[in-house]
Parts: sequence; structure tokens; C-alpha cells
Amino acid sequence: MRRRYLFLFLIPLAMLVGWGPVFKSNEPLPQTALSWVGQEISTLNTQASNLDPLVLKRSLEAYVNARHKGLDRKGLLTIIDYSKPSNERRLWVLDLNTNKILFNTWVSHGKNSGQVNATSFSNQPGSLKSSIGVFETEQTYMGGKGLSLRLNGLEKGVNDNALRRDIVIHGAWYVQPSLIHQYAHVGRSWGCPALSPKLVGPIINTIKNNTLVVVYYPDQKWLKSSSFLATV
Repeated sequence: MRRRYLFLFLIPLAMLVGWGPVFKSNEPLPQTALSWVGQEISTLNTQASNLDPLVLKRSLEAYVNARHKGLDRKGLLTIIDYSKPSNERRLWVLDLNTNKILFNTWVSHGKNSGQVNATSFSNQPGSLKSSIGVFETEQTYMGGKGLSLRLNGLEKGVNDNALRRDIVIHGAWYVQPSLIHQYAHVGRSWGCPALSPKLVGPIINTIKNNTLVVVYYPDQKWLKSSSFLATV
């Protein structure tokens, strides 16, 4: 009998500590989700002062809503903040199980999105622009850029052409700190979020196979219409 009572006690406790609950898509998100977002912001911002609290909040809200839709079981979240210039570290990989920031590094944007700052985004093939919104990682493959990771855009009309456009995470020689010192920015891709060749392997192998990626930009249309950014 004691074992039974202990089991029943641990169920609600697991829903409050860490990130345990998995919600059904037809149920409202509980108040614990909102509390969890606030706790994560406090914890993670102490580790990364360069991660804007508002961007972190939006990304965590997107993650919670993704879980509400039945996505992700690994507790990993990648954030790219394209409101920052390319000479700043604007990609973070968060382990939400341990509340740790695993990576924080530079990432490219599309050549037609802007030079130092990305200001224009597209979902259209051939645009050579980056896409914003919520993505899910898929499988890796070896391509012309070496180890690469496919990204599946989850938002219709915003990024759902990502697979068709071959928007992938890959390594690129032009994403190097030395280039920032020389040119004040990293190089640009054809729309892919390219990384330093030294970090692309560790990052891809960490986030591959169905983890969430939030590519942020303060685009008002996206912020107001995205189902992933609905208030939790």
C-alpha cells in the first residue's frame, strides 16, 4: 500500500519538477507550463547574458506549444536569433532536462536576407533568403558540405518549403571568428543556417532526429499569427 501511495505522489511532483508532462493536443495548457517558462528564463539567462530574455521567452513558449502538439521527446531546444548581427554569437542549444546551455556560437544567414544584419526572410525556393519560425530537425546525411542536417519547417506559408529548398544545417568555411576580425561579419549562405566546421559535427549530433529549432525575428505578422506563439 505504501508503494502505491508513493507512486501516486510522484506523478504530480514529476509534472512540476523539470519537464515531465506530455499534453494532449485537445487539452488547454496547465498553469504549470507558464510557471515552467518563467523558471527556465531565470535559470538560463544566468548562463547566457547575450540571450535576450524576450527571445528566450518566445522560444520557450514555442517549445511548450510544440509539446502540446505532440512534438519533441528529448528536451532539446535550438534558438537562432536573427535580430542580432552575424558578428555576434546568435545560436544557442539548450538542454531543458538539465537546464544547461550546451552551445552558443555564430551562424550564417542567407545572402539575400542582408549583409551584417538579416532583415528580409522568405519561404520561396530560389530566394536565397533565410526563413524564420519553428522547425523540427530530421535525419543527417553526407552532402557536398559534409555532414548536414535537414530541417522541416512546421509553419505553413512561413517555412514549410524548407525541405524543398534544401534548408539544412551544415558546416561552412566562411563562419569563422577570424572572418569577423577581418570583415566584421561572417559569410552568407543560400538560406541555410551554416556553422563553423569545428562545431557543426557536435551540434548536429546533439540536435538531430526530431528536436525543435526556433528561428526568431521580430516579424509582427509571424508573432501574431503563429500557432506556436500562442500564450501559454
